Amino acid sequence: MHIPAHSVCTAIRDDIVAGVYERGSRLTEELLARRYGVSRVPVREALRTLEAEGFVVTRRHAGACVAEPTEQEAADVLEIRTLLEPLGAARAAQRRTEAHLKVLRGLVRLGQERARRGHSEDLRSLGGWFHETLAQASGSPGLTSLLTQLRHKIAWMYTVETPAHPVEAWAEHGAIVDAVARGDAERARSLTTLHTERFSAAHRLRFPDRGDRVRGSQHAVNTVSPRH
Repeated sequence: MHIPAHSVCTAIRDDIVAGVYERGSRLTEELLARRYGVSRVPVREALRTLEAEGFVVTRRHAGACVAEPTEQEAADVLEIRTLLEPLGAARAAQRRTEAHLKVLRGLVRLGQERARRGHSEDLRSLGGWFHETLAQASGSPGLTSLLTQLRHKIAWMYTVETPAHPVEAWAEHGAIVDAVARGDAERARSLTTLHTERFSAAHRLRFPDRGDRVRGSQHAVNTVSPRH
């Protein structure tokens, strides 16, 4: 598989999140470069970025390895998101553009339609797009970047159960958008806080401390996979 050098970080991160590389496994530059069809330079840069994001650690005598977050670290990630997403919604109420509102309203309409029809897989991706757009509407690139990193980490650390009442969940999305459209920052913040706290209860750890490992692929770690 050949990908642009600037996309190497995204590709490695996506494979870590998908479980292609198990927690604690080595990530050697040579084999990663071969897998993604690039030189070792962009791989080295990608590993530095992923280490800063918390997906990779450098170990003495082993080099770069996939990180092994503890249950407490995973819980912290959910808590941080619970604090930051309401801030993003409040800022969105103050800074959103008409383009942001158009996209958010369109996503809510689609989500409500899919929820009524019971299309759970569609709802998962639509929910991700909704929260990503809401973060972008905050007008804060730094906050948007942090929330994006948190979403990646949560997808890596947790599985998410399908909401028992998806229609109600998308009604909550709609209420958040209404508050954002009115410029009501405090209501947008409070609604998002309640929504995020409720949604967090549906998360289940992929790898509790008893030692379970993520296995998203049958391919051996650090081999060139035909998956792509």
